[in-house]
Amino acid sequence: MSWTPTQIPDLSGKSILITGGNSGLGFQSARLLAAAGGRVLIACRDASKGEQALKEIRAQVPDAQIEMKILDLADLTSVKQFSSELLTTETKLDVLINNAGVMAPPLQRTKDGFEMQFGTNHLGHFALTGQLLPLLNAAPAPRVVTVSSIVNYIGKIQFDDPNWSKSYSPWLAYGQSKLANLMFAQELQRRSALSGGRIQSFAAHPGYAATNLQDDMFGGKIFNMLFAQSAESGAYPSVLAATSANVKAGAFYGPRVFAMWGAPAQAYIRPAARNTEDARKLWKLSEELTGVVYS
Repeated sequence: MSWTPTQIPDLSGKSILITGGNSGLGFQSARLLAAAGGRVLIACRDASKGEQALKEIRAQVPDAQIEMKILDLADLTSVKQFSSELLTTETKLDVLINNAGVMAPPLQRTKDGFEMQFGTNHLGHFALTGQLLPLLNAAPAPRVVTVSSIVNYIGKIQFDDPNWSKSYSPWLAYGQSKLANLMFAQELQRRSALSGGRIQSFAAHPGYAATNLQDDMFGGKIFNMLFAQSAESGAYPSVLAATSANVKAGAFYGPRVFAMWGAPAQAYIRPAARNTEDARKLWKLSEELTGVVYS
């Protein structure tokens, strides 16, 4: 039987944080989880866009327990400030969905000098998750869902130049960041299991879903209209991983049909993404670059 949002359990009493929850996949995930009774925090860079998202969700889900927080994943100081605030205002975090991201921009750098996609999509979420571990560990059955992409298939971790200082390819850099997301999700699960922790870590991808990420690309809006599934459908794998009892910790979830469309199901993880030696190497590099060391 295919999974649908009707199978989301009652989330009353659950606290959920979604990065990039003001638009696209994050917005749809926030709406679905709020409709199931969860208390949802959306983290975004732009306060006005965040407030608009709250207004839209409350119009569709009148009793939604939803709040907005400011977070810039391209600035490690912002990540630290955000995490410190949550540690003082929250008692637990049941679900963290590492969703926010940038896709194939011209060469840009984060506040800390990292290539924008590697710095935002991977390092920002690595630092955020590490600093929120006390809240996750305070929950009875915490889950971390990290959103990757089918574009991870073209990715390769450039350990000698992860920040593309020598040359730059927007799509290969995006592929690297999404491969890093997938490897991080699996390594987090391995480390949690080895330490006897309760955290369950998953990866998810939306297939080909119509989101604002494609709006600025040549032909993006047209291809979305012709070929993409809805942003809501693209959010299903993340919501499945965040809520279902019938998922496997450490697994990857995405659309069932050619990994592009349809109901969510367990997805294939290519050998490069399953390389545990590279995953440990990436973890060490991420700790060195962010200064965040997981306990």
